[in-house]
Order: sequence, then structure tokens, then C-alpha cells
Amino acid sequence: MVLCLNVILFLTLHLLPGMKSSMVNLINNGYDGIVIAINPSVPEDEKLIENIKEMVTEASTYLFHATKRRVYFRNVSILIPMTWKSKSEYFIPKQESYDQADVIVANPYLKYGDDPYTLQYGRCGEKGKYIHFTPNFLLTNNFHIYGSRGRVFVHEWAHLRWGIFDEYNVDQPFYISRKNTIEATRCSTHITGINVVFKKCPGGSCITSLCRRDSQTGLYEAKCTFLPKKSQTAKESIMFMPSLHSVTEFCTEKTHNTEAPNLQNKMCNGKSTWDVIMNSVDFQNTSPMTEMNPPTHPTFSLLKSKQRVVCLVLDKSGSMSAEDRLFQMNQAAELYLIQVIEKGSLVGMVTFDSVAEIQNHLTRITDDNVYQKITAKLPQVANGGTSICRGLKAGFQAIIHSDQSTSGSEIILLTDGEDNEINSCFEDVKRSGAIIHTIALGPSAAKELETLSNMTGGYRFFANKDITGLTNAFSRISSRSGSITQQAIQLESKALKITGRKRVNGTVPVDSTVGNDTFFVVTWTIQKPEIVLQDPKGKKYKTSDFKEDKLNIRSARLQIPGIAETGTWTYSLLNNHASSQMLTVTVTTRARSPTIPPVIATAHMSQHTAHYPSPMIVYAQVSQGFLPVLGISVIAIIETKDGHQVTLELWDNGAGADTVKNDGIYSRYFTDYYGNGRYSLKVHAQARNNTARLNLRQPQNKVLYVPGYVENGKIILNPPRPEVKDDLAKAKIEDFSRLTSGGSFTVSGAPPPGNHPSVFPPSKITDLEAKFKEDYIQLSWTAPGNVLDKGKANSYIIRISKSFMDRQEDFDNVTLVNTSNLIPKEAGSKENFEFKPEHFRVENGTKFYISVQAINEANLISEVSHIVQAIKFIPLPEDSVHDLGTKISEITLAILGLPMIFSVF
Repeated sequence: MVLCLNVILFLTLHLLPGMKSSMVNLINNGYDGIVIAINPSVPEDEKLIENIKEMVTEASTYLFHATKRRVYFRNVSILIPMTWKSKSEYFIPKQESYDQADVIVANPYLKYGDDPYTLQYGRCGEKGKYIHFTPNFLLTNNFHIYGSRGRVFVHEWAHLRWGIFDEYNVDQPFYISRKNTIEATRCSTHITGINVVFKKCPGGSCITSLCRRDSQTGLYEAKCTFLPKKSQTAKESIMFMPSLHSVTEFCTEKTHNTEAPNLQNKMCNGKSTWDVIMNSVDFQNTSPMTEMNPPTHPTFSLLKSKQRVVCLVLDKSGSMSAEDRLFQMNQAAELYLIQVIEKGSLVGMVTFDSVAEIQNHLTRITDDNVYQKITAKLPQVANGGTSICRGLKAGFQAIIHSDQSTSGSEIILLTDGEDNEINSCFEDVKRSGAIIHTIALGPSAAKELETLSNMTGGYRFFANKDITGLTNAFSRISSRSGSITQQAIQLESKALKITGRKRVNGTVPVDSTVGNDTFFVVTWTIQKPEIVLQDPKGKKYKTSDFKEDKLNIRSARLQIPGIAETGTWTYSLLNNHASSQMLTVTVTTRARSPTIPPVIATAHMSQHTAHYPSPMIVYAQVSQGFLPVLGISVIAIIETKDGHQVTLELWDNGAGADTVKNDGIYSRYFTDYYGNGRYSLKVHAQARNNTARLNLRQPQNKVLYVPGYVENGKIILNPPRPEVKDDLAKAKIEDFSRLTSGGSFTVSGAPPPGNHPSVFPPSKITDLEAKFKEDYIQLSWTAPGNVLDKGKANSYIIRISKSFMDRQEDFDNVTLVNTSNLIPKEAGSKENFEFKPEHFRVENGTKFYISVQAINEANLISEVSHIVQAIKFIPLPEDSVHDLGTKISEITLAILGLPMIFSVF
């Protein structure tokens, strides 16, 4: 057991917050640097800004008291889109951007409600990605449905900042407690109310009846709803129902409901929300303030997004002549200027070796002539040393010379060389307010590059010998404004080693959400191949249709006229040279319509750095608008500085590294370290064979929509939430392909490549289910692996008890189930196991609690799974099922017979 506990502690310490570059800091009890960004598609409305200010101001006081005078909101920036009119009180942003904001204000895609939610897919205690409010939520009085906006903000902030989860469960609103009572899933159990079924609602008034027990399950019938009393005395919990006036605190260890089948118990091993909050980094060195109220109201800065300003700072030192790096840099830079950067942007270019030279001051991208003026000055010769600071300073000068501020401008810095003086300009970089994206080319690029990206909120990339690494990096550096329809989307990026006189064929699907500004690009290393491209209707484009660049950088490009045909495009490349050569195919496009969002894929690692032995998680999000895309193949390719590649199939199955099933977040643990240094990540998402569909269900991690209240003995109902039926015919989407870079990360402390001892246990089982079938208990779960979620476990430990298991010690001391005939399957497979609970007296109403662990071949043991419940139940005849009382505490199962039921804890 020591091995198990040590590894669990190690994983807890090393699975750090993800890659999103939030600017929030907690200093002297006050949160600074919060960014609330309004989407460009939201119509201008002064009331929106006013209501945001009121929400945060109210939230600051509520948060201060909820955290027992520990924290409050001090400085908040509201990022206003370019589409709104300019005003004197609007300032220029620095590193603030829509895609890095903590809170976004945007319309939902497909109008299915205004529930505020937090995109949260990490482990317990890990930060979320962003909070999403709709304009309608912020402009409409929804106090009676969700609670005041300030309270809602604190609920979502707890998701975002401290990685805690909701304490209700829409899918399992009731459960059977250890005291044999039917309880509403909630925290704390001191929240009182009634359970009713709405029969009819003619003329706005509803006819209700008390809930009846389902004769097959023993729980309430499916349409039973818990309605809280308007007047309560319970103070907990903000993560259950902050709309209740009495609720001002989080559930503590003393008030926490460990039995409730909610996500907080499942994800945090039964810990209370307050325990998780107190263990966060924010609270480790934060003491309560002596003041009884927050020191001040929050200060707000209004920032207006500006037109995009980008300066390329490109290395042309002597080392760039090795391995075709100068050619590859020029090929990728040309692709960026012609295919990726948005029209209307201001673009400049600097080249540097030991000195720097401004090749182009800022020029507005309007047409092909502008592109050609910039690309004509791409460097043709590599020589000299490497001075990154001189390159950066020249980049700042190129921006300032054109009467632009460096604040909020972007620099793309590409280098392959070492530079011992790079830290000499860190202060200049901080003062500039610029965002610096870094591309490390080859294994010897300066180790401090990533520091520049980290301090400015920029992307970081690593490209090795393959041109596709560079094109993937440049393609990822698209608009950060939130206007998805402007962004370039990669459909394909493939490198092909072709032997002499041989042909290679391939296909690229173009789906109906894209097709504007579509380019097919082919590069080669020796001689231009013969190219044949055919659209879905049979029209062919040949080699002569592909425009070859004038700089002799061995690339040819075809822009499809108008909008590209929807369907499968096929290409054929013939290597006419006698020798083998490397050919690449890159396809980029943009959204077909400004009103229909395209399918988008993004990817990142769970952290920027890893010290062996420490697992990382690969994340890929695939969505259309805010709707998750399901049923697709998502493949991650991780490459080391030596060119060694690891391929992982990512899963959205709610098991292993994946927190929530069917949320469009595909995940997998990465443990296959192959030496130290930089690693790169790219992800290929493909929908094939018409299996892809959209998930139209409401997102998780959101404030609860309260259907109504009981006040003075009367039921007062809220308007019903607008629902969208999960119509699979409408939810299906056609086949598509997306390729995206997930940036780079750095590994240290790893042993040399080769076999090394296993240090990771199987992953925790998180989807265990149980039910009685006659005299047998049937269990099912997703198989973990030998190493977290990879391979096969060696065996399972299953324990059973009639008493609820609160702790690890409880699990270790209860009855073992004989699993000698249970042979673990491959990770990701469905396990099913049936056993008869021997050594126990089983009768109608007997209740069991069950949990599972997995052991690998190195005898490392996984964490204990969540606890499930199985109850022996002999259904009563329907006519003997009586109405149940209104007080939950009075509803006992002893007089009703007990159900066959499972509950997830």
C-alpha cells in the first residue's frame, strides 16, 4: 500500500494546471489581472459593460465572506471588441486577448439556453479554461432562476480558479442514503424542500402531485423534481444552489455530504469543496484579513482590441544553412504571409544574425502585391552569429516606426541558435507589452526562448528537421480576437518520403463549414513533382496550375477559386527524380460563412514542463461553436528533439485521463519519455464514415437552473428552461479533417532512451457501475492500463461492504471479492464482472457498497475507485406503490421495499 500512496501523492503534486496563460495574480488577498472579453459578434451595448461591473463588484463582497475574509477581486480588465466604436476611456491592451481571457461573453451556438458555465476538464484542484456568460444572461433579470449575477460569478470562479465541481446531479437527482432515505442530490443535506411532479401547466399555472416511487427502481419516478423552500437556514453550499439567500458558504468537512452522487465527490474522492479550496495554491500562504468587508470595490480598466500587428523576427545566422533550415523557414514564412495572416493586418519583418535589420516596416495586408513585397525580402543567405535581443529590439522599432504601439502587438521569433545574452532584454520585453511567440528550430535553439513566451502570454513551438513542424507552428499563430471565421484552419499537413520515380496518392475532405480562401501547397527537397489534384466533382488541377514562388524556395501553391467544393479532394504526386526526396502537402482554408462557425480543433499539454518521473496529459478540444464534436478519431503525435515519435489515440470516454465523457475534450496520459529537452505536439482530428455528431446537451460545471421554489406553502415556478432535443439527424456532421499544433513542452530528469522500470500505476477507475440481477451483483467499468491508461493491468482488487466506505482505510479492511477468474482487458475496453455476495445474508433491502483498484505487473496499485451502491430489491406490484411524503427526512424505504439501484459516489 505504501507504493500506492506514494504514487498517488506524486501524481497529485505533479499534475499541474494546464497551458492556458491566465494573467490572474493573487497579491495581498486581492485578485489582479482578471480579463473579461466580449466576443466581436456581440452587438455594442453600454448596458453590458455596466452589468459586468455590477456583477464583479457584488461578487467581490460575496467571495470575500465566502472565503472567510481571505480573497476579493481588486483589478479587472474588460476587453472590448474592435467591432465596437472607439471611446476616449478605452485603452490599448497589452497581452490581454480574447482567446486567453478568464471570462468570455459570447452568444451560444444553437440557441439552447443561457446557463453560465465553466469549461473545466482537469483533475480535482486544477484550474479551468474559461467562464462563458451569454449577453442575454448579463442583460436579463434571471435572479429568480440562477440567483444574483454576483453569486453566479463566484460559483463559476470556484470552478475556474480552484478546480472544484458541482454538488448537484441533473442525471441522478435523487439517491438512497445509508439511512435508507430517498434524498435529493445536494450539499448540504440541511437544504429542505419538497419533491413534486408537474402534470399540466394550463394558462401559466401548473398542476402538481407528490412524487411516487418507481416500482422498478425504488427511487422517485423519472419526472420528479426537487423544489427548495425559499426560506432556508442552511449556509451551504455555493456549489449546489447559490440562488438561496441563506447560502453564503462552501461545504466544509463538517457539513459535506459524502454520499451524494455528484461530480465533486466523484472527482475529489469525497472531499468537501472547502477542503479542496484550502489546499489550492491561492490559500497556502493567504491568511484572513482583519477587515470585516473587502478593502475597496474592484477597479475596472476598459481595453479595446486593436487591429492585428505582427512582426516576423527571423534568424539568418550561419547555423541556419544546416539541414535546409533557411529554405524551410522561408517556405513556412511565405505560407504564413499568404495563407494564415488575416487581411487588414499590419505586418513587418526583421532578419538578424549578430546584427539585426528591418526588412519591412509595418505594411497592411490587402492583396497579393503586398505579400510579394514582404516575401521578396526573405533572407537568401545564412551567415554570422546570433543576437536574439537585437532582433527583438529591431522588431519593436519596426512597430513604433509605423506609429503603432508595441502594447498588444505580436512578434513571431524564429531561431535555431544559442544566445547567452538573451536574458539581457527580458526587462525591455516586459515593458514593451508585446506578445512574443517563439519557434525553436532544431535541437540547439536557445533554452531561454520559452521564457519570452511565458512572460508575454505567447505561444511556444519546437520544430525539428521536418518542414511540417514549421508550417504547423505558423498556422497555429492565427487571430486571437475571438473571430473564428477569420482564422486559418489546417486540413492537412503531411510529409512524404518518396522513392525515385514513384507516385503517392492521398485524400483531403473539405466539409461544409469551411471552403473560403482554400490553398493546396506542395514543397519538395530536390525537384518539383508532377501534381494532379481533383475536386469532388471531378475537376482536375495539374502541375501548371500550381504557382511556383519566385524565390526558388521549392514550393508551389494553388488557391482554389471562390469557395472550395464540399467533399473529398484527391491528390497524386509523382517524384520524377531518380533519387528519393521529401515532399509535403499542406492544405489551409477558412470558414465558409460568417454566420456558421467551422469545426475547430485545438490541443495542448497539461503543463509546459515535466520532470521525470511525472506524467503529463495530452488534451485536444474539437468543437463547432461551443458544441462538442463526438465520435471521431483524434490522434496525437509527440516528437522529441531527436526525431523520435510517439503516437497516442486520444479518448473522450470519461475514463483514465479523460474527466467527462462526451464533452468534446479528448485526452490521454503521456509517459513515454525519450530523453530530455524539447518535445513538440501535433494533433490530427478526423471524422470518418459519417460517425461524427454534435453533443447538444447542456455543458457541465454550471450554476443550477432552479425550476421553482416553495414559499409560504405555495409553489412558485420559474419559466421552463428552453430545451433542444438531441435529434441525432440534426446533430450529425459530415466527415472532416483538422490538424493543429499543440505547441512544445520541455522534459528534464528523464533516463536515456531504452527500458527503465515502471513508475506509474494503473489509472483510477472513474466510471464503475453496479446493479443486482437476481442473486448476483453485476459490475461494469472501463479498463485502466498497466501504465495509467496504456496497456493492460495485471489484476483487480474488488471489495464489498454493507457499510459506507469513507476512507482508504475503510476499503482496506472490508471483504475481498474473489477475482481469480477476472482477467483484465486492454485499456479503454469495457470490463464486466458478475459475482454472488457470499458470506453475507442477503434479503429484500440489503444494501452493498463496492469499490475497485487495479494492480500492474510492477505491483503498483491504482487509487481506489469511487464507491458504488447496489441494493437487492424485489419489486412490489404497481398498485401497492404509495405516494411518498413531502419531507425527505421522513421518506424511509423500510416500509416500501428496497430497490435494485446503483449510485455513483
